[in-house]
Amino acid sequence: MSKESLFIRACRGEQVERTPIWVMRQAGRYLPEYNEVRGKTTFLGLCKTPELAAQVTMQPIERFGLDAAIIFSDILIPVEAMGARLVFDEGPSLPEPVRDASAVDRLVVPDPISTMPFVLEAIRTFRSEMPDTPLIGFAGAPFTLAAYLIEGGGSQSYHQAKRFMYEAPKTVRALLHKLALTVAAHLSAQIDAGAQAVQIFDSWAGYLSPSDYRDFALPFTIQVIEAVAPKGVPIIVFAKGVHACLSELAMSGAHVLGVDWTMPLNVAGQLTEGRVVLQGNLDPCVLLGPKARIEREVQRILNEAKGLRGHIFNLGHGILKWTDPEHLGFLVDSVKRNGVVRVPKDL
Repeated sequence: MSKESLFIRACRGEQVERTPIWVMRQAGRYLPEYNEVRGKTTFLGLCKTPELAAQVTMQPIERFGLDAAIIFSDILIPVEAMGARLVFDEGPSLPEPVRDASAVDRLVVPDPISTMPFVLEAIRTFRSEMPDTPLIGFAGAPFTLAAYLIEGGGSQSYHQAKRFMYEAPKTVRALLHKLALTVAAHLSAQIDAGAQAVQIFDSWAGYLSPSDYRDFALPFTIQVIEAVAPKGVPIIVFAKGVHACLSELAMSGAHVLGVDWTMPLNVAGQLTEGRVVLQGNLDPCVLLGPKARIEREVQRILNEAKGLRGHIFNLGHGILKWTDPEHLGFLVDSVKRNGVVRVPKDL
């Protein structure tokens, strides 16, 4: 069976010969070959140069034999296309925060083909170079993108975003709707360019209370899913820290839910009642420890996943820049050695 059939069939909960594995942020600073390419340009320059973005997307596949690739880009690329000024130094910043209705009105819903062609060309380049490896496209979820826009960057509390939500809920919902349209168009264009699955990252959703998540995040994630679903590819949602709303997320229309390392997979399986495949969920810091610990954690997670409808092995968040590449290679080998055969319950 091909790598593509393994990953894609796993996303759909179908029978697979073993548990597939890919890793969030698998093309990044922990890899010497990535740093060599990154030294030639800025971070945004790397994102916007299709041949370089495709090259670093291929690097972890070539080195580790992972079962899927994820296109190298950044979740804030569409926000810049909407008209927000984006700066990368040590991290991303948006020097002109969106904190009133006039700022929301100034943002546009961009045409991804004309404003972000470099992402689509990177996808086409990867597909031509590695046609047998399934490629994941991605975007940030509307709430996470809104949080960046309102805060002007990352935050430890997201108090500006929450204050805006509470003081001007209609304005914030207008922003979220505009972001949902942008994200849906961006993901659809990636699929048209050749992405065989897509992931929606809601990295900051865990900062919301369950009621606020249901009011301000989930409806707009569902809006994106419903717009992209007719494309017919698997849709993965990774909403970090949203444990209390996993049951609702399982009814969102997503095929796969990512689970962070603070929620056992068997518990997540009970909450989602077999409606979706689960993805995860090794603590990225485990890769900083000894190989014996990595092996034990792999076996524990695979054991937790045995009763699930389906499982894709991943980290519970992105790989850390301090990770020894040899340890990621060991993780991949361990999952391939220990990965369980999955047969749908109705067979």
